[in-house]
Amino acid sequence: MLFNSPQFLLLFLPITLGLFYFVHARFGRQKALVILAAASVAFYGMWDYRFIPLLLGSVGFNLFVGKLISGSRSKAILIFGIAINLGLLCFFKYANFFLENITAAMGHSFNALNIALPLGLSFITFQKIAYLTDCYRGKVDKVDFLSFTLFVVFFPQLVAGPIVHHSEIIPQFRRGLSPTLSKTISHGLVLLIVGLFKKVVIADNIAAIVDPIFGNPGDVQFLDAWVGALGYSLQLYFDFAGYSEMAMGLAALFGIALPINFNSPYQATSISEFWRRWHITLGRFLREYLYIPLGGNRRGFSAMIVALAATMVLGGLWHGAGWTFVVWGAMHGAYLVVHKLWQRTGKTLTPGLARALTLFAVIFAWVVFRAKTLSDAVHLWSVMLGGKGVVLPKGLFALEALNVPGVSFQNSPFINGIEFFVLLLVLLFTVSRSNIHEELRRFVPTRRWRIGLTGMSAAALISLGNPSSFLYWTF
Repeated sequence: MLFNSPQFLLLFLPITLGLFYFVHARFGRQKALVILAAASVAFYGMWDYRFIPLLLGSVGFNLFVGKLISGSRSKAILIFGIAINLGLLCFFKYANFFLENITAAMGHSFNALNIALPLGLSFITFQKIAYLTDCYRGKVDKVDFLSFTLFVVFFPQLVAGPIVHHSEIIPQFRRGLSPTLSKTISHGLVLLIVGLFKKVVIADNIAAIVDPIFGNPGDVQFLDAWVGALGYSLQLYFDFAGYSEMAMGLAALFGIALPINFNSPYQATSISEFWRRWHITLGRFLREYLYIPLGGNRRGFSAMIVALAATMVLGGLWHGAGWTFVVWGAMHGAYLVVHKLWQRTGKTLTPGLARALTLFAVIFAWVVFRAKTLSDAVHLWSVMLGGKGVVLPKGLFALEALNVPGVSFQNSPFINGIEFFVLLLVLLFTVSRSNIHEELRRFVPTRRWRIGLTGMSAAALISLGNPSSFLYWTF
C-alpha cells in the first residue's frame, strides 16, 4: 500500500487516526500506542504478509541483544548482533549479486535465486545497528517492548526512513500529547499535501519523460541525453522530497516529530554540503557508524581519504545490489576527495560558480545511478559530452535557420526539445526558492496558503488514479 494511493489516504490513514485518538482519549497513551503498532504491522503486511514474522522476530532479537549489550558492554555480543542484522540484509539484498559475480569470475553461468527483498529492510537494518552500537556505548536507557517495536515499525518511516536514532523517537512515544498538538497537526497536513503534490504531480510526470530515454539509451541524441539526466535529477529530487515530507507529515498527525531528511540539496555549494542536505539521516549514519570508526580525520589526511572513499562506495552499494550503484558511490567518494584537496589549497569559488559545479557533478553522477547497466551509463555520458555530435530536435525555436557550426537537427523519438527548457526552469526554481521547512517556520494560515494548499490537494487527488512507488522504497 503506497502513501500516494487512494486506499491509504482515504481508508487506512483516516481509520488509523480515528482509532488512535479515540483510544487515546478513552483508554490512555499505552493502549493508543498498541493501536499504532498494530496498524504499522498491518501496513507492512499489506505489502507481503509472509515477512511479518521476520519483522517481529527481528524486533524481539534486537531488543534482547540490546539488553545483553547494555548489561555487559560485551563487544563480542555487539559484533554478533550486527553480524546477524547484516547477514539478513546480505542474504535478501545481495545474495544474487555476489553469487552472480563469483560464478562469472569462475567462468560459469548463474541462475538467479528467487529471493524477494523484504520491504524497508535496508533502512530497518541501519536503524537497528545504530541502536545496538549505542547500547554498547552506554547511550541507551531502559527500553520497553512496545516503544522499541514502534521505534522499528512506525509506518510513516518504516519503508524508506528517515533513519532515526532511538533517542529521537522513543521518548516521544512515552510522552503524552503535546499542548501544541493542533499546531503540529496543521504543519503535518501542510507537509502531507505538499509532499503528495511533489510526488504525484511533479515527479511522476517527469518520469514519463525520463523512463523512455533510459529504457532505450542506444537511440538517444545529444539533447535527449541531457533531458534524461536533468529530468531524472529532478524526478528523484521531487520524489524523495515528496516522500520525506509525507513521512514527516504523517508522523506529525500522531503528534510525533521525525527529523528533517531533505533540505534543498541542489542549493549546496560543495559536495560535502550536498551530503549534509541530501538524505540527511543516511549521511549521519554513514558518518557516525562507518566513517568515524574507519578513522575519520583522526589518522591523517591519507587515512581520511581512504575512509571517505570506502564509506561512499559502501553507501552506494547500500542503495542497490549492482555495479551501477558501486560506481555512483565511488564517484561521490572521488568528489569528496577532490573537495578536501581543494580546501587544502585555501582557494575559494564564488557561490554561484561553486553551486553550478556541484550541481553539474551531482547530475552527471545520477546517470549511472539510474542506468540499467554500466555500459548504458557510459554510452549516455558519451552522448552528453558530444560523442555523437550535437544533435537537436528539428523545429526547436527555428534554430536550424542559424546554421550553427557543429550543430545538426534531427527528429527525436523522445522529445520535441521544449522539455529541456521546462526542466531547466524547474531546476532554477529548486535552487533559488526556500523549502517547505523554511516556509513552515513562518507559517500563518493566510488566504494565500489556503488557496495554494487547496489547489495542490485538488491536483494531487486528480493524479491518484495510477499511483507509482516512491523511488527510495526500492532501495
